[in-house]
Amino acid sequence: MDRADVIILGGGLVGLALAAALDASGLSSIVVDPADPDARKTQAFDGRTSALSSSSKRMFDTVGISDHFPVPGCPIRRIEVADGLDPGGLAFDPGDDDEPLGWMNENRHLRTALLARTQAGKNIWLMWKAKPAQVDRGDHGVSVRLEDGRVIGAPLLVAAEGRNSPMREAAGIRIARWKYDHSAIVSTLRHERSHDNVAYEIFYPSGPFALLPMTDDEGGHRSAIVWSVKAEDAAGFLSLSEGDFATEAEAAMGGFLGRIELLAPRSTYPLGFHHAARITDRRLALVGDAAHGIHPIAGQGVNLGYRDAAALAQVLVEGARLGLDLGDQQLLTRYQRWRGLDTFMVSLATDSLTRIYGIRGKTASKVRRFGMGVINRIGPVKERLMAEARGTSGDLPLLLRGLPI
Repeated sequence: MDRADVIILGGGLVGLALAAALDASGLSSIVVDPADPDARKTQAFDGRTSALSSSSKRMFDTVGISDHFPVPGCPIRRIEVADGLDPGGLAFDPGDDDEPLGWMNENRHLRTALLARTQAGKNIWLMWKAKPAQVDRGDHGVSVRLEDGRVIGAPLLVAAEGRNSPMREAAGIRIARWKYDHSAIVSTLRHERSHDNVAYEIFYPSGPFALLPMTDDEGGHRSAIVWSVKAEDAAGFLSLSEGDFATEAEAAMGGFLGRIELLAPRSTYPLGFHHAARITDRRLALVGDAAHGIHPIAGQGVNLGYRDAAALAQVLVEGARLGLDLGDQQLLTRYQRWRGLDTFMVSLATDSLTRIYGIRGKTASKVRRFGMGVINRIGPVKERLMAEARGTSGDLPLLLRGLPI
């Protein structure tokens, strides 16, 4: 039987980030994933991007993931929020440290960096094209029998399998779940004028339109879009020609970046919310989408997962230094308490924003604009919102502060 300190089921963005964080502090992990990693190395750009909050970027720097980025991410120097195309709204800028509010990366580059970092890890075993056939979480440890007959063991099992986590279901962990009547359309645009490293969030009653700055390429300026539309309208938007879709997107943007064209295929996915009643069980911890899934309205989805990874890594490393069993309930209770409130509050905030900005009518719009004006004038409130956007609020794990564990 191969043994490690932790078995991680799921080699996606969060699962590999956790493995890298553990490896940086000398803890070993076995990552089990049914995917073929070579299929993830494709050079084709499918239009999917992710925003790294400034705190997540610090963790990536600290554990060595950033060293493997094939292309640097695009810093977000300013965030502008508006209710429709009317003037006014909220604007967020870096603090005195001038640290970017976040970084935009193509998902393929994120995957490349995480894969390269974990492949270089001295304490990481990557078991690709592998599926668990039987899992036993006993009093004295965890054993996993894979479909190919191999057996692996560890004191702790981590479920990083995504929103439909089989391990979460097997543990009988209940979740609150509902669907929004919206689908997100994602793609990448080339535009005539520079974005100046500004991210825009434009709220319409039909759904928010997010425009996120990306690094320029040989052809000029680029931005990613995440456009939330009514679910019944998504097929119609996808059926438009590239030119017609670009015209619709340009109108939604108000034309402030000039003429635009599509650079990547459009894709869509339904929007929903889910939140696990608890994120631990006997010798089991949930991270990332296995624990929670939120509306992309604030770009915090995957960053919540990185916060999970940073907190769990710190709990386990500090437990190991005390000589504790890494599956000990007191460690899992600490992780539950640390992450439970933060993920719930962020989930609640994004859900509330989605509903507030979905209210139609001139009166509702006037109230929203008045509220944004008030926030702009009240420093502490605005600073708190900016801290949430940067992922620097609350009791931050060391890695998210840029400090080794």
